[in-house]
Amino acid sequence: MALATRTARSPSLIGFLWRSTVGKKAVMAATGLIMLGYLVAHMIGNLKIFFGPGEFDSYAHWLRTIGEPVLHYEWFLWILRVVLVAAVVLHGVAAYQLSRRDLAARPDKYRRTRARTSYATRTMRWGGVILLLFLIWHLLDLTTLDANPNAQHGHPYANIVASFDRWYVALFYIVAMLALGLHIRHGFWSAAQTLGANSPRRDRALKATANGLAALLTLGFVAVPIGVLTGIVR
Repeated sequence: MALATRTARSPSLIGFLWRSTVGKKAVMAATGLIMLGYLVAHMIGNLKIFFGPGEFDSYAHWLRTIGEPVLHYEWFLWILRVVLVAAVVLHGVAAYQLSRRDLAARPDKYRRTRARTSYATRTMRWGGVILLLFLIWHLLDLTTLDANPNAQHGHPYANIVASFDRWYVALFYIVAMLALGLHIRHGFWSAAQTLGANSPRRDRALKATANGLAALLTLGFVAVPIGVLTGIVR
C-alpha cells in the first residue's frame, strides 16, 4: 500500500485544467483571442492590396524579414504559423470535447427548453467546419500555390488577383468570411463570459464590441475579392 502511494502520481495542474470544463472553456477563450489578434493584423495587411502591387509586394517581403538579423529569413512567419496551428488545434479539440460533454449531459426532457441556445451552438459548430475547410483551401491556394494554377512564387499581388479572378473561389472566400463574422460575434461574447470580463454594466459595451469586430473583419476581408471581381484591383 505504501509503495502504491509513493508511485501514484497526482495529476498536473495543466492536465487537471484541460480535463475540466472550465479549463477547456478558458483554452478556447485564450486561443480565440490569439487568433482574433492575428485576424486583425492579417486584415490590415490584406487591405494594402488597394494601394497597388508595389505596396503590397513590399509588405509581403517585409513579413518575411521580420526579426532579421537575429532571425533568419521567414523564421518569424514559421514561428507565427506554429503558434497559430497550435491555437487552431487546441481551439478545435476543446470545442469538440465540450460539445460532446454537452450532448452527453443533456437530458431528453430539456431538449425543447434549450432550443433557443441550440441555434448559436449550431452556428459555431458549422461555422468552425466551414472555416477549417477554408483554411486548408486558403493555404493550398495562396501559400503553397498548389490550388492556384496561374500563381507564381514571389508575386503575392498577382497571385491574389489570379485566385479571385475565379468567381467560385471568390464566392467561397466570401461565404467563409461571413461564417467567420458570425463565429467572432458569438465567440468574443463567450470568451468575455469565460474570462469573467462581463458584468451587467459592461454587457452592452461587450456586445457592441463583438458586433463591431465581426462587422469590421467581415467587411475588411470581403473587400479584397470584391475589389478583384469588380476590377478595382488589377
